[in-house]
Amino acid sequence: MAFGAPMHMLSLVSPVTASHARCRSPKPRRDSVLVVRMAASSEVGAYEEGQLERPKWAGDTPLSRLVKAIISFKPLYSALKLGARQVLISTAEKTNIPWREMTKEILESDVYKELESVENPSVVYPDYYLNPFHAYDEGNLSWLAAAEAEAATMSMARRAIPYASSLEEANQIMRGNWLQAIEDHHLQYSGNSTIEDIMDVGCSIGVSTIFLADKFPHAGVTGLDLSPYFLAVAQYKEKKGAPRKNTIRWIHANGEDTGLPSKSFDLVSFSAVLHECPERAIIGLVREAFRLLIPGGTIAITDQAPKSKIIQNLSPVLFTLMKSTEPFLDEYYLTDLEGRLTEAGFIHVQTMLTDPRHRTVTATVPH
Repeated sequence: MAFGAPMHMLSLVSPVTASHARCRSPKPRRDSVLVVRMAASSEVGAYEEGQLERPKWAGDTPLSRLVKAIISFKPLYSALKLGARQVLISTAEKTNIPWREMTKEILESDVYKELESVENPSVVYPDYYLNPFHAYDEGNLSWLAAAEAEAATMSMARRAIPYASSLEEANQIMRGNWLQAIEDHHLQYSGNSTIEDIMDVGCSIGVSTIFLADKFPHAGVTGLDLSPYFLAVAQYKEKKGAPRKNTIRWIHANGEDTGLPSKSFDLVSFSAVLHECPERAIIGLVREAFRLLIPGGTIAITDQAPKSKIIQNLSPVLFTLMKSTEPFLDEYYLTDLEGRLTEAGFIHVQTMLTDPRHRTVTATVPH
């Protein structure tokens, strides 16, 4: 899968601004402003939606076609990728995230010794996964992408919550709201089942996986990704951390066909994954999640929000840079994610903005 993406481009270059039931559950009316409880604060945050269903630069619009034509010109595309990369690094370091230093520390460590223990040589990579995501020629299949993932994820949190006074506060709000949305949905619709087994699909270097493990400390947690390099970094960093009651398990596999037993997880999570996938892969991931979940189990997807006012108002330069590093972004924005979840058999499909740029979509497997 396009597993492991920390939503580099959108969040780093965005301007800083304050049974198988086939019937879809009735969807509540959505006002222009959604109010979401701040998980780490007593204040209430209002995250504003734009006037459109998706940005004008997404899909088959004149603006989108112009951007596509610009990107298709190879010399200009190469320059865009280089420019995007420089923006990523400089923007991070301006917010006191030592991108180059963090990358060097990983690349000069013993992380390479972890690769053999996590890599599954029988994995067949889907064709779309071999695209040059995030200005890396090898996409997610490289040590450099894996070494830079943590700094990129930190930067994403700072840009998602520009009013936060620190990275810690930004994570408390952004990750806190995401985790609270998961917990609230599961408590309401699971039939009183506890979260004992968690699958984090597209776990990258394990940032989202660790947040899930910390939120649900009594659960067994599995991180799954298609990049063995990302998983090697995840395992290396986890080994260096404090011991856990339940050790995180890392699996190198395709999230569309994990090979794991059916009905074996209470929660399947996708954090910043689907925007890197063509629609056919999104459908495959959702169907596999349905198979893996127990009756009453919860799927949770957090990713870019097509209805975010901030995303809809990105400047032409910024969204052109973004699309130059995200080959399947249009397909993601055009996919009716809630509809695809319903088609797969999920019920109680709910969507909310959990920060100014990202939505969390939750749903339940019928009892």
